[in-house]
Amino acid sequence: MNSIGADDLPVGWSRTTLGIVVDVLDHLRVPVNAEERSKRVGSVPYYGATGQVGWIDDHIFDEELVLLGEDGAPFLDPAKPKAYIISGKSWVNNHAHVLRAKLGLGNRFLLYQMNQADFRPFVSGTTRLKLPQAPMRRLRLVIAPEAEQKRMVAEIERQLTRLDAAVAALKRVQANLKRFRASVLKAACEGRLVATEAELSRADGRDYETGAQLLARILKERRAKWEADQRAKMQAAGKPPKDDKWKSKYQESAAPDISTLPERPEGWVWTNLEQLKTFSLYGPRFSSDAYAPRGQFVLRTSDISEDGKVDLNGTPRLPLIPDEFAKYRVQQGDLLITRTGSLGTLAVFNDTVEAIPGAYLIQYRLAAPLVTSWYAFYTLKSPAGQKRLIAGGAGVGRPNLNAPTIDEIPLPLPPIVEQSRIVAEVERRLSIMEELKTIVNANLTRADRLRQSILKRAFEGKLVPQDPNDEPAGALLERIRAERAKLDQAAKPAKGGMRRPSRRSARTEIFA
Repeated sequence: MNSIGADDLPVGWSRTTLGIVVDVLDHLRVPVNAEERSKRVGSVPYYGATGQVGWIDDHIFDEELVLLGEDGAPFLDPAKPKAYIISGKSWVNNHAHVLRAKLGLGNRFLLYQMNQADFRPFVSGTTRLKLPQAPMRRLRLVIAPEAEQKRMVAEIERQLTRLDAAVAALKRVQANLKRFRASVLKAACEGRLVATEAELSRADGRDYETGAQLLARILKERRAKWEADQRAKMQAAGKPPKDDKWKSKYQESAAPDISTLPERPEGWVWTNLEQLKTFSLYGPRFSSDAYAPRGQFVLRTSDISEDGKVDLNGTPRLPLIPDEFAKYRVQQGDLLITRTGSLGTLAVFNDTVEAIPGAYLIQYRLAAPLVTSWYAFYTLKSPAGQKRLIAGGAGVGRPNLNAPTIDEIPLPLPPIVEQSRIVAEVERRLSIMEELKTIVNANLTRADRLRQSILKRAFEGKLVPQDPNDEPAGALLERIRAERAKLDQAAKPAKGGMRRPSRRSARTEIFA
């Protein structure tokens, strides 16, 4: 069913079906698998359901034709094309119908009409829709007078050209927004996004705690906590320490090798997650059979958004078993880093619900409030941070990161107050970027609707004016029928034997 109703055809227009007005050349298609094509690479384009899928060394066709997807085309998506034009030497596989408009009908007139048609009554299948040849022939079309067809195609292409230019500009903005995000994070991690604490303190004539001093304080506090925990354990066991020799068992965190790292801004220091964390933990493994309607959430990589937030919609749950899962329970501010699969994906947990990380996540708790989790997040999301995360999981098969590898990734550490300013400025700029991204996406959606509106108006007879002096479409259809009858008669066998078909009729099927 198309846009025009039963009684509202413009004067001079007619109705028909696709099989009446095209030659179907499907019998000339020859599929060639990828292995065979790899041995026959040439300069001839090889086409499939939705466009070119490769190159080959020979051709089947050498003319302008319309290809309409037979299977695998987006038949139910009005914003996506189902048919496209090819010209010159070409090869077509069996996933696209090959159509040639008959005398007096333009390929482009048919193309644009098929790309706004409703294919639902004609396709079959579930996961992969198919448009067999017989239903395709029954696809209902409207035919305008030949002269009006040309005016329609010219106006459609004029308007679509302008629309395509606007869409291209919007996509350039999309690409620039991605680059903008990367440049913001890069500047943030290089001390170029906000004034450094060193600059501000010098201007104010005051002292400040440097990143090196902050790191020393973190390491001192962590050692003090370890000693307190060890002393408590020994006293609980009835073995209080007699001297300080037990303190030598403490293992200092290894600093990163900075010999190949760039210089940091004044007041910054190189560190790593090993020095900044209070602990890290691999998420436990579960069978999906253990999931329940209620209980604590089991966080997965798929629950993490690009902006580092955790989306709990659809997240599975486990029954609450405090003793068994207490050590895994995440807290606000915990850093969650993907260790298998989508490397580079990470989040800061910022909810108050009961949740634990799944098997593909590693949970990091940093030395808060001396290290801002969101600062660590943006550092690891920066181009340099992503490169190091992804490189750490390189190898054969499924990429995989382990905690020691993540621990060693170098991170630049500014003073704590500077971390907060950096996070605030990053979030301000990314918020503006998200607003622009929303506007761009809305306009791209609007462009899709406008494209369909242009085609709908065209085939309702509302895009260009009708001319009463144009020859009616009915006369064109009569000539097509007469030509078909003539070719059918020529193809009949002569008395006393079979008639050899001409080269033209052998390569062209004529259908009622």
